[in-house]
Amino acid sequence: MKKIAIAERPDWKQTAERLGFMFHTIDGEPYWDESAYYQFTLKQIEDDLEDPTQALHELCMDLVSDVVNSEEKLERLAIPPAFHDLVRTSWREGHPHLYGRMDFSYDGTGPAKLLELNYDTPTSLYEAAAFQWGWLEQCIERGMLPASVDQFNSIDTRLHEAFAALNIQRPFYFASIKGSVEDKATTDYLRLVAEKVGIESRHIDLEDIGLLDGRFVDLQDRWIPHLFKLHAWEFIFHEPFGAAIAQCDTQFMEPAWKAILSNKGILPMLWEAHKGHPNLLESHLDTNPRSPVPKGWVRKPYFSREGANIELRTPDDQLHVVDGPYDDAPYVLQRLAPLPKFGDSYTLVGSWVIGDRAAGIGIREDDSLITKDTSRFLPHLILG
Repeated sequence: MKKIAIAERPDWKQTAERLGFMFHTIDGEPYWDESAYYQFTLKQIEDDLEDPTQALHELCMDLVSDVVNSEEKLERLAIPPAFHDLVRTSWREGHPHLYGRMDFSYDGTGPAKLLELNYDTPTSLYEAAAFQWGWLEQCIERGMLPASVDQFNSIDTRLHEAFAALNIQRPFYFASIKGSVEDKATTDYLRLVAEKVGIESRHIDLEDIGLLDGRFVDLQDRWIPHLFKLHAWEFIFHEPFGAAIAQCDTQFMEPAWKAILSNKGILPMLWEAHKGHPNLLESHLDTNPRSPVPKGWVRKPYFSREGANIELRTPDDQLHVVDGPYDDAPYVLQRLAPLPKFGDSYTLVGSWVIGDRAAGIGIREDDSLITKDTSRFLPHLILG
């Protein structure tokens, strides 16, 4: 695994904007960064990332089957009792799912270490699936990279297969929060994939979804039969419309059982079930979250997103803290697997699961040990 500098395509910003990738720059700083790329060997990809991702996904699915049969474990995950049956039923009835992302600490040697699961509302999907693939193709066409290079990236192909397998005949609505450019880009990309396999798709802002006679409807009072909602279940459980979901006739994606895996409380459960697994980090429920974080450990709230409310203390007693709003749920303590440093940046590998198959990676960089929503996205390739 190497980080290698490369010239930027002179027209990459125009290309991004033509394709609808409007958040390539955030607050004047680059989000998409093609001044360098990460190079992997095929062995590193297959043995250290793809195979472990697949194996961990299967362990996670087994754990869901266990958790839905236990009131105690559902409560441990801070899922409100009023929604236990919704979560349980969605699993037992086999409600389909599309995607998820595992975040790893990996430096090219030794086992990749799972930091967390993003299995309900992961973003950075378009960048990973489409834009970095376009970068690779253009760089080969322009002679900037040899024709022999490849990329671990079947995300787009797997998404087409996953949507086709749904066999949906009615309109499929894709919802994101009004005004969020990044979230809208994610749902627009998924809409495009759905349309390519023959599914009629419509966008709706989350705030515009209505409830009429027990049915979820759009602004024209049309029934919403299928809804991809880029909105976390842990929020929905506490919102007024949440109580209507169990009795409604809308199919939700991601399904309610994803609330089990999108919750950092699952990390101690994974460790308890598979202690010593080479890709897992020791994790425990933090019973005293007001105490100092021990050296060599990380404190994470169950529902933290994009690095918010993370506290990390290195073995040499350096404390890294990111503030945020996610302080109203339990916390976990996870043994520290520090992100590797390449040059001046710390690097995180996001590994995608589409349907039930490991499908590709995306690389994020930050100047800090904690990856945040503004952390840079860099492309990758396989050579050797």
